[in-house]
Amino acid sequence: MKKWLAMLGVLILLVGGCSDKETVKVNDDVNKDNPSGDLAPLKEKTKVVVAEDGAASGAGFYIANEKGYFADYNIEVEFATFANSDDMLPALASGEVDIAGGISSAAFFNAIAQGIDVKIVADKGHNVKGKSYFTFVIGADKQDEIKTYSDLKGKRIAVSGENGVDDYIFHLMLDHAGLTKDDVEFVLMPDFGTMLAAIDNGSIDAALNIEPLITTGVAKGMHVRFGDATDFAPEAQIAMVLGSPQFMNEEQDVSLRFMAAYLKGVRDYNDAFKKGEGKDEIIDIMTQYTALKDAAVWEDVNVTGLNPDGKMFIGDIRDQYELYKKNGAIRGDFKFDEAIDTDITEKAVEIIGQYE
Repeated sequence: MKKWLAMLGVLILLVGGCSDKETVKVNDDVNKDNPSGDLAPLKEKTKVVVAEDGAASGAGFYIANEKGYFADYNIEVEFATFANSDDMLPALASGEVDIAGGISSAAFFNAIAQGIDVKIVADKGHNVKGKSYFTFVIGADKQDEIKTYSDLKGKRIAVSGENGVDDYIFHLMLDHAGLTKDDVEFVLMPDFGTMLAAIDNGSIDAALNIEPLITTGVAKGMHVRFGDATDFAPEAQIAMVLGSPQFMNEEQDVSLRFMAAYLKGVRDYNDAFKKGEGKDEIIDIMTQYTALKDAAVWEDVNVTGLNPDGKMFIGDIRDQYELYKKNGAIRGDFKFDEAIDTDITEKAVEIIGQYE
């Protein structure tokens, strides 16, 4: 469990819910009492506790809360934090927590294979083509000698973890460059912030880093973006929304409305950062909920990709699993057909319509 939780890092997002939830038939999607014009609100106010660490990939939850999409369904969100994250996955599996966010890793797959029953239900983070928020950088002083991916041969490259999505993207880059892990010096560096100083003082040549640290390093002249991760990993599924079986299957009156509200928040996020619609308002919400408090920086960063219909790159999740298995890091049998359950997400899209 500890290994799994370490791989979650800053990307963990979890949502807890109370157990006494009003049962409302999903077919009762009468709308006259709902400002959003789709599902009727729950007959009684239902509290959902959100344990949140301020990750940018939680944008859908923050926006839905601030813009009243949860309230439209008579859902009250209470943000909280887990004192001990070791309890998160078991709590999710038992139904004490309804929704969580995490990244794929060998430890994640192993936890599920060994009996921690959770469902993978929706997208919570991917790179946008040509504007990756999670991508490689090289030292600003290395631009003349590192011009193509193959030029990374013999270079010191920092990656934040092994047998996780970071390692997966690193291996895809090596394949794209025609290199192997033996051709470079792999430097394990769990803290993204430490990468800034390391690349600045020359102890590493390149790093797989994340926003807003990428933009910060560029502004300070420490490093420059090197290509884009979508050059070689166009469909990398970086983070997913996870759900407890109880919340997804037995409490669909709440989970369906919760997912509809979440997707409305994600759509506002896409409208803001892709179309420029309502951008000032969305940036204001993001500065309230995340660690990035400078609105001006939000104008410059490459933001997390969030699919407005909640769709994931399921084939890529399988590819990640196969890499960890090839590396000997998988224990037990992971049943994809049982673990991946997008029914609630698809139903929510049917109700609120596809994003245009």
